[in-house]
Amino acid sequence: MPKLGVNVDHVATLRQARGGIEPDPIYAAVVCELAGADSIVAHLREDRRHINDNDIRLLRETVKTKLNLEMSINKEIVTVAKKVLPDEATLVPEKRKELTTEGGLDIVKGFKLIERAVQELKSKGIVVSLFIDPAKRQVEASKKAGADFVELHTGTYAESKSRLESKKRLKKIIDATSFAHSVGIGVNAGHGLNYLNTIAVAKISGIEELNIGHSIISRAIFVGLPEAVRQMKVLANG
Repeated sequence: MPKLGVNVDHVATLRQARGGIEPDPIYAAVVCELAGADSIVAHLREDRRHINDNDIRLLRETVKTKLNLEMSINKEIVTVAKKVLPDEATLVPEKRKELTTEGGLDIVKGFKLIERAVQELKSKGIVVSLFIDPAKRQVEASKKAGADFVELHTGTYAESKSRLESKKRLKKIIDATSFAHSVGIGVNAGHGLNYLNTIAVAKISGIEELNIGHSIISRAIFVGLPEAVRQMKVLANG
């Protein structure tokens, strides 16, 4: 059964809405860990729209489970990661005007630059994951680039409009997971997962961790953060 990584970006988004100091994503990370989260995820974007450099530094000092830093391959961000030394770095595509990450990295198209970033991070002992669409050629390219893991983008599955569409898109995730294991690369998954659609993904053999943020923080408004994490942990554990 997969572990649960909780993304605290949206706690920082709420903080930034007023430009103040609360709610504190560092405190949120502590609460999530105490409630059973297996790792804490935070995305240091180039525009610093929510999580900032100080947050990452404090998270590194505070997180007791695993700190997974989502990041682009921008040289400045790679330099930050090499200084902070997260336990894991997940490389994701990034567009300035997007509301959230819109799809997976195209490892095939951007291979040289991505490979360089992967090797720079690995030289510092950082486990590297590449956020990709569930496609065989992207898994192959990720393995070739030296990544330890791929994180399969589940957003398209999560946006399915019918059971048939959902079933077809879930099959792509299943097939990509199986293929990744056949070539010797670990598999995580995430994006768009919520309290309704997580169960099917959690049942896929070979997925090691589900990384979920927005849905958990949203539910926390109504039931509290510890309970929101505990409820999702139950679903992730099947």
